[in-house]
Amino acid sequence: MGAIFIMIGASLALAIGFLIAFIWSVKNNQYQDDYTPSVRMLFDNTTVQKTDLNTTQETNNNTKKTK
Repeated sequence: MGAIFIMIGASLALAIGFLIAFIWSVKNNQYQDDYTPSVRMLFDNTTVQKTDLNTTQETNNNTKKTK
């Protein structure tokens, strides 16, 4: 029975700690930027496609010259 009270106390302390950390992060504007994370993967993908396209064009140009 005593272990239950210890576990409840520890879980409440942990929950209060997470609540304090969340309130601190909101007050320090950690969640201010809502737009960038949703489009970050779109920006990263375009640079890879350009690099692949340039490499493919260079390969095609090299094969045309050798023929």
